[in-house]
Amino acid sequence: MSKNIIDKIWDAHVVKSVKDGPDVFYIDRHFIHEVTSPQAFAGLRKRGLPVFRTDQTIATADHNVPTENQDQPIKEALSRLQVETLVNNCKDFGVELYGLGHPFQGIVHVIGPELGITQPGMTIVCGDSHTSTHGAFGSIAFGIGTSEVEQVLATQCILQPKPKTMRITVDGELGKGVTAKDLILHVISQLGTGGCTGHVVEYAGSAIRSLSMEGRMTVCNMSIEMGARGGLIAPDETTFTYLKGREFAPAGPDWEYSVMKWKELPSDPDATFDKDYHFEAADIEPMITYGTHPGMGLGIRKSIPTAMELSSPQEARQLEKSLAYMNLQAGQKMLGQQIDYVFIGSCTNSRIEDLREVAAFVKGKKKAPHVNVMVVPGSQQVREQSKEEGLDKVLAEAGFFLREPGCSACLGMNEDKVPKGKYCVSTSNRNFEGRQGPGSRTFLASPLTAAAAAVAGKIVDIREYL
Repeated sequence: MSKNIIDKIWDAHVVKSVKDGPDVFYIDRHFIHEVTSPQAFAGLRKRGLPVFRTDQTIATADHNVPTENQDQPIKEALSRLQVETLVNNCKDFGVELYGLGHPFQGIVHVIGPELGITQPGMTIVCGDSHTSTHGAFGSIAFGIGTSEVEQVLATQCILQPKPKTMRITVDGELGKGVTAKDLILHVISQLGTGGCTGHVVEYAGSAIRSLSMEGRMTVCNMSIEMGARGGLIAPDETTFTYLKGREFAPAGPDWEYSVMKWKELPSDPDATFDKDYHFEAADIEPMITYGTHPGMGLGIRKSIPTAMELSSPQEARQLEKSLAYMNLQAGQKMLGQQIDYVFIGSCTNSRIEDLREVAAFVKGKKKAPHVNVMVVPGSQQVREQSKEEGLDKVLAEAGFFLREPGCSACLGMNEDKVPKGKYCVSTSNRNFEGRQGPGSRTFLASPLTAAAAAVAGKIVDIREYL
């Protein structure tokens, strides 16, 4: 019987199926951080339980960490407490921790892939919604709640209903200045923030295949913004080339065997899905969001829709509320909109490829005097590589100063916040009200579009600058 990749991986990890209930589902890798793990560890202590598989549990500090002076005590009291609690919990339960000062520290969804911990065919969970990032390697990866974190720590399994399956195919060649971030923002704008609810999505098609692993991670990262349980891309030679030789990737005979097994994962030619969507790469422009959720996005040269153009009164009310918060007008062009901040970072766009792209664009240029730019690498390894390649110097000369790794202004859980009423072009994944700081206003975009906005001091079409 033919199967798609989602069914292949899921069925191979079912320990037991509960009649009219969820599956007892085995987890290969469990990533934890300082925000969603304290209560889970407290639950283990209360029950007198150990962490069942410490070798399959990986911890790092990322959400609350400062991105400057990481060698000094954390100033913000709650952040300091959460990071110290993670350190103590990992020590008490024997869990490997890549904490501040460790060469492997970084955003959880950046370090897993770059260390070779994330591999095809795996099941991966973390107490973080953007765990879907790891699906770029052909794995089923999804975020879980704190009670489920405790469940996995205790048993290495989780109770999960089997999701529905969806295939999103994007064919053709992306145009000049159009990136993986634009691709996924376009798809979200078409399907909406609830368009994939209850599904795991396989991304397919020639445009997807042409993406680098960094680009694929960006696409899978934002699957959750359409309501998907997760998103994945079948492994291929691009995947294998990326993984080979990484710290925790298989080596020697184990590598050859692993690749042989990974090549069996892609969906069978006649496999079916519960839903199928198709897009043409030629229709995708550089994208920008205008509202307060990722589905409110449009091509950089288009105008914000009016209530008359929307399909329901509910959407019209959402538009009115969002534009009031953003201080924008229906029918307004986004081109030329003045900005105050640019944030380049997050688990969506903080990898070495992203920083190379930004550095190549800003070389010989200067940021606009009134724009504050934050460039936050996704990991210590990305930061060090940036220095080795001289990217930090190129960025600094343009007024883009490289910080230390962490989630930073993606969600404003540390000092990196956008002030009330200020506009920020951000390479992160969410533009909810106040996410980057109380009263902050966020436009989501690609690293290229963000870099161009920082130089121009306003939203511009990157294609005019290439």
